[in-house]
Amino acid sequence: MTGRSRPLDPLTNAVRPDIADVRLAEYVFAPHYAAAVQRILRAATTLRAARAADSETLATLAAGEPFELLDVTGDDGWGIATRHGLVGYLDAALLGQPE
Repeated sequence: MTGRSRPLDPLTNAVRPDIADVRLAEYVFAPHYAAAVQRILRAATTLRAARAADSETLATLAAGEPFELLDVTGDDGWGIATRHGLVGYLDAALLGQPE
């Protein structure tokens, strides 16, 4: 990494104050980096802006859609809804293994 970190939109770039997608390492400094793990949604759900169940809905995701999982905290998974290009939270129990 050269130069200073630059701000990235957390809605479309998987970066939080505590962790970032390793694919962004050359653009932003983070205390921890994670490699995305491909998962498939077993049921329809919503992608949320924050961990809170009543937080803003970013997208409605269909069963069978891919999700790039970067972090699990409690019951919540954080990562990238690849078909929508959005980063957010969902119920981690709905994530299955890729086929």
